[in-house]
Amino acid sequence: MSIKRTALSLGVIGTAVLAVSATTAGTAGAHGTMTGPVSRIAACYAEGPETPKSQICKDLVAMSGTQPLYDWNEVNIANADGHHQALIPDGKLCSANRDKYKALDLPRADWPATPVTAGTLNVKFRVTAPHQGNQTVYITKQSWDPTQPLKWSDLDPAPVAAVPTSRTSTDGYYNYTASLPQRTGRQLLYTVWQRTDSPEAFYSCSDIDFGKTAAAAPAGQAVTALAAQAPAAPSEEQITAGQSKSTVSHHGHGGGVTEPAGAVVPTASAAVGGNSPTGPLLLAGAAAISVGWAGMVLRRRRFEAVRRDS
Repeated sequence: MSIKRTALSLGVIGTAVLAVSATTAGTAGAHGTMTGPVSRIAACYAEGPETPKSQICKDLVAMSGTQPLYDWNEVNIANADGHHQALIPDGKLCSANRDKYKALDLPRADWPATPVTAGTLNVKFRVTAPHQGNQTVYITKQSWDPTQPLKWSDLDPAPVAAVPTSRTSTDGYYNYTASLPQRTGRQLLYTVWQRTDSPEAFYSCSDIDFGKTAAAAPAGQAVTALAAQAPAAPSEEQITAGQSKSTVSHHGHGGGVTEPAGAVVPTASAAVGGNSPTGPLLLAGAAAISVGWAGMVLRRRRFEAVRRDS
């Protein structure tokens, strides 16, 4: 093969490697969390990553910084493929065994909790990229102690909700109902969203309280039962405002549907490299090939110049 043809081939390979690095490297996409009842990470994000109000959210930021909150929709395992218990050990359920989100596993009784009662519960899941799959919601057993690490055996094996999810959503949410059994005091809802179009799965912990009551209404004002003391979910304005500080992207996930308002917009820094070990390797390989190609072209030009002069 001639030098010119070899250089051309190497240039094509380098371009291809760069293209692959741009589409396959980086973290898995971030796609949502429970907002009704609000998850731990969503509740702390709603308080404000820079100025959290509750002590537990302050402690989360002190332990892990603000980035986990700006990446509120990314508590996932890219290759779970249904093997949740095998991949997530006891005590690590809320973080999905990811060090980045380890503060979500703090065994505390002061996580913001949503007041609930036994019976039908309206569920809202804020989805920033809809996916075909299944969401399964479990509740803790009456014997669960919130001051102890959450174990798989603490969850009632009978889910309170199990619903399929589609590649579209209503105004950025999945909405469905759960059936809560009789409980007292603090409990927890554990949501597993396993995609069926990918091995990726997402997880969230929502604290609930069966003993909490609504605050007294000011004179002349009505208060919706159970809603007065519920922790807030992030508003669409907060979600939009925090996008620039998010380090995650969808990498084209979502089935080609139009992203709902407030969806995280992929950035070049997130799409190329990210936290994937393959990203730097691909970029380094592409850089080496490009340097080699440029060197060969330069040597070829020098050779032709000397031949003309002679």
